[in-house]
Amino acid sequence: VQLQASGGGLVQAGGSLTLSCAGSRRTDNMAWFRQAPGGEREFVAAIIRDRDLTYYEESVEGRFSISREKVNGENMVYLQLNNLKPDDTAIYYCAATAYAGLRRNWYRQLDQYAYWGPGTQVTVSS
Repeated sequence: VQLQASGGGLVQAGGSLTLSCAGSRRTDNMAWFRQAPGGEREFVAAIIRDRDLTYYEESVEGRFSISREKVNGENMVYLQLNNLKPDDTAIYYCAATAYAGLRRNWYRQLDQYAYWGPGTQVTVSS
C-alpha cells in the first residue's frame, strides 16, 4: 500500500489548508502525524474504523478536523487545518493500518501504523 498525501503549502497565520491522503481498501484506520524541524514525529489526528471515531492532539483540537470517504472503494482521508499558527509548521505525514491496535491510545503511536506516505510540507508565516 502506498499512501499519497497532498495539499501542503505556505499560508499566513490564521489561514487554512486542507490535506488529502489516498489510501487503499485495506487502510481502514488512518491518521496524520507531523514533524517540525529538529523535532520528533508526533501524533496530530486519527480516524478509526469502528464508528469512525476521531481523536486529536490537544494543541489542534477545535482547529483541525479529520474526515474520510470512500472513493472507488478506496479510503481517502482529509485533514482540515483552520486558524493555523506558526507552531503548526511541519512536514505532515499520512499513516494507515488495516487493524486497530490493542494498547490504550494505540492510534497515537508511530509503530502501530504499517503504511506511511512521504509527507507534505505545511509552512505558516507569522
